Amino acid sequence: MHDNITFVHLTDIHIGNPSDPDTGLFSDTATTLRTVLAEITKMTPRPSFVIISGDLTHKGDIGSYAHFKQILAEADLDIPLVFALGNHDTRPGFYVAMKERSNNLDAPYMHDLVLEGIHIIVLDTSTPGFVGGSIESEQFEWLEKRLGEHTSLPKLIVTHHSPHLDENEPFTQWESIDTLASQRLRDLLVGRNILGILSGHIHLDRVSNWYGIPLFVGTGLYTAMDYRFNQQGLRGVAGTSYAVGTIRPSGLTMAIIPQPSDRRHYFQRIRSEMEKDPRFARPGTL
Repeated sequence: MHDNITFVHLTDIHIGNPSDPDTGLFSDTATTLRTVLAEITKMTPRPSFVIISGDLTHKGDIGSYAHFKQILAEADLDIPLVFALGNHDTRPGFYVAMKERSNNLDAPYMHDLVLEGIHIIVLDTSTPGFVGGSIESEQFEWLEKRLGEHTSLPKLIVTHHSPHLDENEPFTQWESIDTLASQRLRDLLVGRNILGILSGHIHLDRVSNWYGIPLFVGTGLYTAMDYRFNQQGLRGVAGTSYAVGTIRPSGLTMAIIPQPSDRRHYFQRIRSEMEKDPRFARPGTL
């Protein structure tokens, strides 16, 4: 890799179904996506690829994916698109509408590809019925094999849920990959040629150094979380952003592009209420 490589990271698109009278959406995600795609078409230098790290739709139904697919087609980006699935997605809905697939519809959507000399590895952290994420054993086996390929190439890892940051705070597993899976992921990735991990889910721009690996989480194109309320629970406000990544010989830079917002209040959930909601439990504990 000699020339700098530019790409775009989108996440948490939350597209709804236009024929659904109750989308449950707080913001006009279709308009936001169209606006951002229009910005991407005008970028200089032209991005080499676009990564969309999950929650492509809000309800995971086929009609929502069809709408998402239509908006992408209208934008006519002519840029490779790399998808991951999130907790608001459904594997069957995605496979049928986006991949025209009719078999093995519950399988995790894990895949990898090489673009512009970058080995991109996508894991499926979605866990049906849960807000938090996990990674099945079959994905770890697959990941270990993929990490052994293209060993000379730098790698980007894409997951909707980021790895769990604080092993002493088990409740926060709802916002991440569960602790045990995060530890197993760490053991596989540390010491490899990993440029960074790109994630979403928590609707917050956040940068971490996770065992020496850069970890970038994006707010996305739906709502933002008010970080000042994190210890009390969740507070959703108006706010969206995406990021432009630049890969240089020195490493990865992520520049955050916030969209105009009045930061008005959308919703609030108190932590004590969340702790009683089984969807916020660690995946696999029910």
